[in-house]
This record gives sequence, structure tokens and C-alpha cells, in this order.
Amino acid sequence: MAEYTREEIIKKLQDSSKDMSTLYTQTFINYTGKTTDTKEKYTEVIAEWLLNNIDLLYKIKKITRLSSYKVDSHDGRHRSPTVAIYNQGSLNILGKVLDYQTPLKNERDDKAGKIDIVSYNKDIKTVYLLELKKEDNEETMLRCVLEIFTYSKTLDKDKFLEDFNLPKDTKIKDSPLVFFNGSQYKEMVEGNNKFLKQLMDKLDIEPFYITKNSNYYAIV
Repeated sequence: MAEYTREEIIKKLQDSSKDMSTLYTQTFINYTGKTTDTKEKYTEVIAEWLLNNIDLLYKIKKITRLSSYKVDSHDGRHRSPTVAIYNQGSLNILGKVLDYQTPLKNERDDKAGKIDIVSYNKDIKTVYLLELKKEDNEETMLRCVLEIFTYSKTLDKDKFLEDFNLPKDTKIKDSPLVFFNGSQYKEMVEGNNKFLKQLMDKLDIEPFYITKNSNYYAIV
């Protein structure tokens, strides 16, 4: 991978900030090295810049999906961790698994992905929008955070709650769902992530760590 200075990374950010809904897809969000001049983690330079320009993230436009967010054709027959979690029915502290691959697009040309897993803990009236990463996934935690935050900003929350027959005052939480001892977990426990952690606090994003025992997935 090529190496960059702090200013070069910031220039990439400024260029990409014209459309914040696609920022998480930019290659440099996944850079794992350090700047050649200041020896800061690329992710820390990006997180610090985002903290200083936080308003840009809140300008990501909502897309109102005219069709239901709850897709009847989801039958749980595909083979993937997402479907396996849906089929097991619940994720301990995250409650009942309501759906998977929840679409955000209204029109085909909309720039929006799908929410991997939606779960609901009725005891605390909280819905979790979960971005699941496979065990061998090596994306940065920064990318995971920006991806699920973008999806959440895109979501028409009132219609979403209505489509899933949930109370209007249900709290919605955005969370990366990554493997315990996977690359994102190690990134978070190794330290030197001050600005990333501040950004996550500011955006109210809490990651959850998952393990797989035989065919059962559980939150650590």
C-alpha cells in the first residue's frame, strides 16, 4: 500500500466530503498504516477530522422507502452468518432477531445498502441496527462505524418502526457486530484510538463482540 502524509489523508477526506453518504465506501477509510510525517494512524487522522466537521455526518439525507422495510421474501434459506443468526432467533442481550438484509433503497439508483441484522430487546424497548462482519473480515472499525451510522441516517425511522409494528418511542441503536478477537476487536483493545473512540461516543455507536460455538452465535 502507498504511504501518505497527514495532509494527503485530509485532502482525500475533503474531496470525499461532497457526498458523505458514500464516505464509508472510500478506500482510504480502510487504511491501516500511519502517516509518513506525523506517524499517526490514518484512522485517527480521519476520526479527528470528522470530529471537527461532525455536522457533515448529520447532513446525510434520509431516504423514505415507500415499500415496507420488512421484506416478506426473507425465508432464511441462504447460507451466511447473517441468516444463521436470523434463524437462531435471538442474540442474548440484543433480544429477538426481527429481520436480516433490511433494504434502505426506495429507487434502484439510490445510494444505500442493507442493514445486516435488526434485533429488538423489548425489556429496554431498543432496536439494534447491526452491521455484521465475518470472522476473517479486516475492515477498520472506523469503516464499520461509518457504514452503520450512514445506514441509520438514511433510514426513515418512523416508518421503519411502523413497518415492524414497534412502539413509536422505541430507541434505535447503531452497532457494528464484529468477532471477539477479530481484527476490529484487536484494533479497539490495542489502544492509540483516542479520536476513534471519541467519534463513536459522539455518534452514540457501541460495538458488540460475537463468538460462534458450534453453530450458535452469542454476544460476549
